[in-house]
Amino acid sequence: MRDWLKVIRQIQGVKQEEVAASANISRSYYANIERGNKTPSVLVAKKIANYLKFEWSKFY
Repeated sequence: MRDWLKVIRQIQGVKQEEVAASANISRSYYANIERGNKTPSVLVAKKIANYLKFEWSKFY
């Protein structure tokens, strides 16, 4: 699991839907990224990280 991702999102008071929309992905795909079931592409990782304000390479 990527607990750190969920914590960052929750601290900022952002919903999964909002993060997903910012990255042009579905909420279910984002949920799978957050659970650790999927690894985002570099492009998607950068979009999520930019929206939530953390270093994108944290995914890898």
